[in-house]
Amino acid sequence: MNNLFFIVFMVFVVVMLTLDLTVFHRKDHVVKVKEAALQTGMWVLLAMGFAVLLYVHAEWVHGLSVDSFASEAELRAYRHETAMQFLSGYFLEESLSIDNIFVMIMIFVSFGIKKEYYHRVLFWGIFGAIVMRFIFIFALGALVTKFAWVLALFGVVLIVSGVRMFRPQSNEGVDTANHPVVKFASKHLPVTKESFGHDFFHKDERGRLLITPLFLVLLVIEFSDIIFAVDSIPAVFSVTTDPMIVYTSNIFAIMGLRSLFFLLSDIADRFWLLHYGLGLLLCFIGVKMIGGFVFGWHIDTLVSLAIILGILVVSILLSMLIKKPKKA
Repeated sequence: MNNLFFIVFMVFVVVMLTLDLTVFHRKDHVVKVKEAALQTGMWVLLAMGFAVLLYVHAEWVHGLSVDSFASEAELRAYRHETAMQFLSGYFLEESLSIDNIFVMIMIFVSFGIKKEYYHRVLFWGIFGAIVMRFIFIFALGALVTKFAWVLALFGVVLIVSGVRMFRPQSNEGVDTANHPVVKFASKHLPVTKESFGHDFFHKDERGRLLITPLFLVLLVIEFSDIIFAVDSIPAVFSVTTDPMIVYTSNIFAIMGLRSLFFLLSDIADRFWLLHYGLGLLLCFIGVKMIGGFVFGWHIDTLVSLAIILGILVVSILLSMLIKKPKKA
């Protein structure tokens, strides 16, 4: 990993987060579909711009010089493969993120959080995810480098997760009182049941710093993202074992997760078959990872990208064409 490249990338992330909090969402408000669509488009364009950068100068990621390659053809092939790996990881993470959005919607509704506070919770949730994923991805990258069979193990985990997604979905919401995060926080941390606007903390008349229900929701969101990352990050490792490409594709996907959340929150029920499509996608990736380790299978990155996008598009189109059956 090129330390300079990583520092520049993280500075870019911090600048974008700062602009988001201090300029675009300085005041609490309900994010409308038009605003969400514009911001989603912006994040997609930024991700595509990063892919172009890799296509032109992928060697910068690891601090390689042009002289490190035997020929111009080898350099072009390296740049093309790196860019395709990033795009595959980005679209894979973005696709799987949609299922996480459904979970987030259920969490907000179950806790009765006002819509104008959604963005604040998601912002700090994304901030925490950036830190957690750095630890998870680079630790997993080191593990995969040392023990190749770990990928096959994660392949089994992904297949199990994919099969589980074919079970009928529950719309019962989140049990706010018995959620493990809520129970742990209520037992070990000073929690107040009273809300104080968009504040995560509040000082009582005795000067004690109390945790508000909004911060509890943030903890639940972070917990759900950790559970989600157990599936999504190993899935991206099926595309590339380069931790830097896995991390950058993850960051671009989750940075755009907030705007995608607001874009899909009102129409989530329309994509009722997408959940099953993502289950199929996880099964495909799991089989690919196991086959690669056991039988030496190799699926071209471009083919993997086409399959990922194909499953996503077909699931969305079928959801729009086939009416969701009513429950008895």
